[in-house]
Amino acid sequence: MTENRRNFIRKAPVVAAAAAIPVIAGAAPAAADDRESRDRKPKKEVHYPGSEPPEDPLFSPVVTYGSLVFLSGIGAHFDGDIRAHTEHVLSELERNLEAVGSSMANVLKVNVYLNDLADYDAMNEVYQGRFGPEPGVRTTIAAAAGIPGDSLVEIDCIAVI
Repeated sequence: MTENRRNFIRKAPVVAAAAAIPVIAGAAPAAADDRESRDRKPKKEVHYPGSEPPEDPLFSPVVTYGSLVFLSGIGAHFDGDIRAHTEHVLSELERNLEAVGSSMANVLKVNVYLNDLADYDAMNEVYQGRFGPEPGVRTTIAAAAGIPGDSLVEIDCIAVI
């Protein structure tokens, strides 16, 4: 019995090495695939929902990068109160998110720019619940010089697909 143990101990490294060869050989392609996917960068794609890009665009309205979605600020450029402007802006955000395969529930970060901080509570009344039960993080400020185009609110966001 002692002899059998000694033979086993002497042969164990050879047996272990032989057993490991298929595992190591099989791991090489997986490691190569991992390296290849890490080296493959996501591609930036610009989207112009519902229209062609302008000849010389100042900015892109929607950009995707891999599974991330970046929406530029959307304002409401018509006569109306903060509730009407907020409703319009949120509806446009939702439309643009859905156009690239995302949704309001997939929003990670929101920036809200108010023309007047006095509109904060009224804006929140319309905003409440629009991003689902687990809304993304949010920053809200009142823009000192106002919002371009006489909008009472402008909102941008970052989401995932």
